[in-house]
Amino acid sequence: MMIEDKLKEIDTLIRARYSVLYLVTHEEHRIETLMGPLARQLKKKLFTWTATEGLLELNAEVNKNNAQFHDPTEVINFIIKDESSSIFILKDFHIFLEDPHVVRRLRDAEYELKGSLKSIILTAPKLNLPLELQKSVTIIDIPLPDEAELMDLLSTMAMTVSKSNPGVVQLKKSEARELARAARGLTLSEAENAFSKAIVSDRVLNASDIHLVLEEKRQIIRKSGVLEYYPSDGALSDVGGLNQLKEWLNIRAQAFLPEAQEYGLPAPKGVLLLGAPGCGKSLTAKVIGNVWKMPLLKLDFGSIFSGLVGSSEENMRQALKTAESVAPVVLWIDEIEKGLSGSSSGQSDSGTSTRVFGTFLTWMQEKKSQVFVIATANQIQQLPPELLRRGRFDEIFFLDLPSEEEREDIFKVHLRKRNIDFSKWDLGSLVEKSIEFSGAEIEHSIVEAMYSSFYGKRPFELKDIEVAMSNIVPLSTTYKENLEDLRSWAKNRARLAHTPKSLNLQKKSRATKIEI
Repeated sequence: MMIEDKLKEIDTLIRARYSVLYLVTHEEHRIETLMGPLARQLKKKLFTWTATEGLLELNAEVNKNNAQFHDPTEVINFIIKDESSSIFILKDFHIFLEDPHVVRRLRDAEYELKGSLKSIILTAPKLNLPLELQKSVTIIDIPLPDEAELMDLLSTMAMTVSKSNPGVVQLKKSEARELARAARGLTLSEAENAFSKAIVSDRVLNASDIHLVLEEKRQIIRKSGVLEYYPSDGALSDVGGLNQLKEWLNIRAQAFLPEAQEYGLPAPKGVLLLGAPGCGKSLTAKVIGNVWKMPLLKLDFGSIFSGLVGSSEENMRQALKTAESVAPVVLWIDEIEKGLSGSSSGQSDSGTSTRVFGTFLTWMQEKKSQVFVIATANQIQQLPPELLRRGRFDEIFFLDLPSEEEREDIFKVHLRKRNIDFSKWDLGSLVEKSIEFSGAEIEHSIVEAMYSSFYGKRPFELKDIEVAMSNIVPLSTTYKENLEDLRSWAKNRARLAHTPKSLNLQKKSRATKIEI
């Protein structure tokens, strides 16, 4: 819901003479700015209160009350006795709701103000409402600025800067939109700081300053404590094989743009990557943020759960809220089955896992924000069946051990990455000897061979890789039973991430016929 809708809701509640509203927001100044025109429209005075400055009437030439009422109980007493038609904004009031005397007086005020022309608005960065007030106070979550508000801010700043320093602003309209879009998830104050930093850093404001705006987003993630801003680099070409998964991701690459929304496309929900360790699941997640030019956040379930009763559920809600605030974003959950392992029974932790899992499931089903969830899993048996139902993820892909063609592709990717000239090598022998190897094991064999070559002070050769491979026991041997279970489950329940061998043979056959 955009800020205009929230203002209409506040307007309606004040007109309906609701006594106490609780606005959850970090942006006190923004609330003051927005409430000013609304108060004038309703022909009401507008007051603000803090414990440090006391009570102040906005736009008043003289404030007679600010020397008094630094105590929260005293300001509530004044509001009850005051006979004016007014709106009172009490800032950071959640701190005082631990005091039973303040809670009791606020309950009194809610009753005394019914039918009056006075309204109390509590503002706080988080919801902290005692049981006694839950039936007396109306809660409103104030959204962060949308793209239109950020675009207005950027335009205002650009005009101001251009008047005094012509030539500093070098933005096309499309680039300005992209810069404003990158600032989504920031407060107006944070966005203003980011844009100012972009101007001051090199005396130019242009499209290349997007990385500075994204750096501000990294600060938000660090402060949250429940998400990790993961550096994303590389391209899909750095992932060997998995052509069907790559094609699926490429098709959805443009789905987050405004043009896609105007076309009527819903934002993609996410994808579950299932397969044995070392088959490219995490690597795909790491590069997709860079490919889509979106921040990549990693959600660690270990940071969600804590010893305090009720805090795990709040941590999950906070993590999801933070991810939504910086959308569009890719949210990566690695080895999701480990985080949800206790959600089926709920007996080992008094049901905490079940409640956290329920919060996550509901969010995945109902979310409208542009948060693309990419989850990886190694063991399907540990995943709750509710997670696999259609509507949670757009698709489930099974990443099997690489085929012959994919192994050759993987060898080439890792050899190029290390600037090794393999133009005269017979990669066919490596491909043959790496049957049942995962991509991670192929990479490991190359690195191990390089260690041996460097230690022996001799040129790096193909036979070094062959020797390294002969000393590796592939995971397909030690993980054989689990891998077979995965293949059996995925046979009719998931899409293959690579082109099936039979389809490759059909393509080659058709190509041969054309040549004839």
